[in-house]
Amino acid sequence: MEAAHANDIDLEGACEGSLACSTCHVVIEDPELYDKLPEPTDDENDMLDLAYGLTETSRLGCQVIASKDIDGIRVRIPGATRNFAVDGYKPKPH
Repeated sequence: MEAAHANDIDLEGACEGSLACSTCHVVIEDPELYDKLPEPTDDENDMLDLAYGLTETSRLGCQVIASKDIDGIRVRIPGATRNFAVDGYKPKPH
């Protein structure tokens, strides 16, 4: 998610990476690279359950940490998000 934001890629991130929403949902295009990622935590899976357009290779962008193992990873950003935050919502720092 941070790499997307640093490169002006329109990936939301309403909770600022605190694992409290699914707005940074991405789909990993290459299943082999998806398999190299650590397993999603229970908290991530709970948030993914709320994501629009969930797939077998869905992850939250805030939980995909860049490493040499996934060099060249390509992700697709779904066409919509589900943002349940209301006006005035302030994410908790992590």
